Amino acid sequence: MKLIIGISGASGAIYGVRLLEILKELKVETHLIITAWGKNILEHETNMTLEKVRSLADYMYDDTDLSAGPSSGSFKVDAMVVIPCSMKTVACISSGITSSLLTRVADVTLKEGRHLIIVPRETPLSAVHLKNLYDLSRFGVTILPAMPGFYNNPKSLINMVDHIIGKVLDQLNLKHNLYEPWKSSGK
Repeated sequence: MKLIIGISGASGAIYGVRLLEILKELKVETHLIITAWGKNILEHETNMTLEKVRSLADYMYDDTDLSAGPSSGSFKVDAMVVIPCSMKTVACISSGITSSLLTRVADVTLKEGRHLIIVPRETPLSAVHLKNLYDLSRFGVTILPAMPGFYNNPKSLINMVDHIIGKVLDQLNLKHNLYEPWKSSGK
């Protein structure tokens, strides 16, 4: 499997980092794009350097390089995940604004009929946010908000993060053991 991972400037950089860690363990080829604000949030919210995050991906591209390979439909990938996805990025993708590599690649993903998953990170959501998310869902985008489940009784922050990462992996049909699926009590 070959994936493009986008990290945009929303709170929750840990989700993108953790996804890269798990995909590396699963030996999935990853192509990483981090926006300028994504880099700022990464430094602010985690103790990871950009070089450390870069080492988790097989390839990394500058968000300003619109001539990078992934900007073309002939660059074959299985799917793209934007995690976390800022509302600015949601709006750009929804409107077809391709002024950065990340939004251009999302646009290419849609036009090529490939799987696009976004993990939006904002609360509360305004009517504009909801409209943009609704429009994306109508275009076939999987909207997977960072809303961890608690039926597994998470004991740590990483347990809560892993629940969301597991949900992303489920969408990609990748086997994992990051969370225990819901089991009915059978009553």
